[in-house]
Amino acid sequence: MVDTLTIRRPDDWHLHFRDGDIMRGVVPYTARQFARAIVMPNLTPPVTSAAMAREYRERIRAAVPQGVSFEPLMTCYLTDTTDADDLARGAAEGVFTAAKMYPANATTNSASGVTDVEGIYPVFERMEAEDIVLCIHGEVVDADIDVFDREAEFIDRYLAGIAQTFPNLRIVFEHITTSDAVEFVKAGSEKIAATITPQHLHINRNAMLVGGIQPHNYCLPVAKRESHRLALRAAATSADPAIARKFFLGTDSAPHLRGDKESECGCAGIFGAPYALESYVTVFDEEEALDRFEAFASLNGPTFYKLPVNEETVTLERVAMPVPAELPLVGETIVPWHGGQMLGWRFVG
Repeated sequence: MVDTLTIRRPDDWHLHFRDGDIMRGVVPYTARQFARAIVMPNLTPPVTSAAMAREYRERIRAAVPQGVSFEPLMTCYLTDTTDADDLARGAAEGVFTAAKMYPANATTNSASGVTDVEGIYPVFERMEAEDIVLCIHGEVVDADIDVFDREAEFIDRYLAGIAQTFPNLRIVFEHITTSDAVEFVKAGSEKIAATITPQHLHINRNAMLVGGIQPHNYCLPVAKRESHRLALRAAATSADPAIARKFFLGTDSAPHLRGDKESECGCAGIFGAPYALESYVTVFDEEEALDRFEAFASLNGPTFYKLPVNEETVTLERVAMPVPAELPLVGETIVPWHGGQMLGWRFVG
């Protein structure tokens, strides 16, 4: 039995920091484990220009603890009126690593998102020409579509067409939750990849609904049936390199204060940053795939984004580790993923 595991320092390829005091409070949790992170742009107002991204990046950098090496990778929030020239300049100048498409009203702070996917095809065409990665929140939000079917519907209605129309556009299908998404990514070209969160590897929809409403297990996209969870685990831990390389780590860590989660209209989002690696490695341990964890956490993402692999290493050790039921944040409390539970691995550093 392996008691310690040392891997190249990982990156988080999908993350929410928010802004202001909350951002300053949560950045250290990510920076202690990860070297880089793709930072989501759904602030209020959203990060829609290179100038806004530069300013946000500096605010994040200022929140990194002294002596810790961490680099935020910025994304442009796509709207119906995105300036493709500004996006291209921002990417060429190293400000934007990717652009993010939210369907309007799909999740937190997405009201300014895209209402007409084909209407921004000219932006996708420019991104393809400039080799800018497109990150997608893949859900249809029409009222007549069941919340558990939103991802599969998005594939059929939009994503397949985007991939076919722009075959050289690099696309990250973010926080996938279904076997439908797994099969789409597996069948796609090398230009199609996906991130998987720790929560979608650990829980199915029962965790939100059985024994009373469980708000700290509620995120968007919502967890699905057990068959979908098992498909995600099989993809992430696959022994087939041709399959495994298309999937990589993206926590979708989304901080909301405890009071905002435990409210009449609880916010969607799971705060996965504090114990992210411990959560992921537990899955790989359960699947007897510890030898494949480094690829998922540290290699596949940089390869897809055409960025260098980190040279530093981190170590995890097999030891019983209690996760605090809550953590202090901006004078209040926030519940971390696995809060109040016991994990079998600990991040050493």
